[in-house]
Amino acid sequence: MQSAESPDNVTVTGLFSYPVKGGRGIPHATASVLITGLTNDREWMVVDGRSSHAQFITQRQRPAMAILRADVNVDGSLTLSTEDGEALLVGAPSRNSLIKVKVWNHETIAFDAGDTAAKWLESKLGLDHAVRLVRFNRDMRRDCSRLYARDSGAHTYFADGYPLLVTNTSSLADLNLRIDAGADSAVPMNRFRPNLVVDGLPPWDEDHVDTLTIGEVVLKLVKPCVRCVVTTTDQTTGMRTSDEPLNTLARFRNNPDFGGVTFGWNAVVLTPGNISVSDQVSAAYRF
Repeated sequence: MQSAESPDNVTVTGLFSYPVKGGRGIPHATASVLITGLTNDREWMVVDGRSSHAQFITQRQRPAMAILRADVNVDGSLTLSTEDGEALLVGAPSRNSLIKVKVWNHETIAFDAGDTAAKWLESKLGLDHAVRLVRFNRDMRRDCSRLYARDSGAHTYFADGYPLLVTNTSSLADLNLRIDAGADSAVPMNRFRPNLVVDGLPPWDEDHVDTLTIGEVVLKLVKPCVRCVVTTTDQTTGMRTSDEPLNTLARFRNNPDFGGVTFGWNAVVLTPGNISVSDQVSAAYRF
């Protein structure tokens, strides 16, 4: 059952894509929302090149990935850059450059972007072993867990598990109060790497929201997001900071059913379309 009531003045305050999984977030004023998530979100990925089934690499293993910016060009090519100003243009991989890769336990076939991109990444990320940059093969399909996505038909590219991650500004404000963080030490929202940030919901109300409607777009919140060490990584410097926010989340957001502390919700796309910052949001609740 859903409530007919929605808080007034709920709006979109942030839209972010992550063209390379684990890389820096790219802010958008307007974004297209597809069944797979925001356009270009996590369509590329860095993998360990030392095994036959190349496992993904993110900030969990290499916090320096936070300094890796990836901009998708009009022709579909990718421009990689870091704070030193040196950039690399990566063209669309050959369709013959196939490589087996793994995202968690899911194995698939991706396209390898070549040696130049691999060597550039090894240098910029300070790696002492081989990596490869790969692009999602759209001839393949990576379905979301039906345990949570049900019969929505949700699928995604290289995201951890779901097309979108939704966060709430007032929940972050409450978390920072609990941390007793001052203006200079408050945990910013980018630590949680959301795709969609909303403002106007009460703190932690996302735990009770069933769907969000933003213009023509309808999103269904299906699973709380379990947080990891990435939330302790400064997204500007790529350095681990402290044990916050994980320490404080452990005091009041530990969810044994999902195996850890949670912040934000994973969502699937019921109706695709376009979203802009400042759009009004209508929330329907579940009991």
